[in-house]
Amino acid sequence: CAFFKEKINVDVDTIQRGVEGLTYLLTESSKLMISEIDFQDSIHVLGFSDELNKLLLQLYLDNRKEIRSILSELAPKLPSYYTLEWRLDVQLASRSLRQQIKPAVTIKLHLNQNEDRTARVLQTDPSTLLHLIQQLEQALGEMKTNHCRRIVRNMK
Repeated sequence: CAFFKEKINVDVDTIQRGVEGLTYLLTESSKLMISEIDFQDSIHVLGFSDELNKLLLQLYLDNRKEIRSILSELAPKLPSYYTLEWRLDVQLASRSLRQQIKPAVTIKLHLNQNEDRTARVLQTDPSTLLHLIQQLEQALGEMKTNHCRRIVRNMK
């Protein structure tokens, strides 16, 4: 730390903020896979010299695929859907209530995670299940909007 302060006469905090800013610029640009022109437009507003802008562009172009591969390795591995089993149970009576109808839906969700298969058992009443279905259908409808399509396209 003292080396930087003595040799180039720059405060350590300034160097740290510069490195963090450069890291953020490269990771976000790589995540979005922005084009050369978009990258140049992004760094042009920073007020650097043309020579430094060219060096930053070359640094981005040389390392964006490697940065994307590192980011994909760091992403959490979430379980994926494999299959689903379900059952409808209805309680028609009990000792205290001779005539009652109490339905319950039991769902066994099979998941894959890192080549391992796991199962989760869930139980709910039909009205909650209908509400869940409506929410999922609404989310699928949101995916068809132009805004979501643009976001998904930029994530690839």
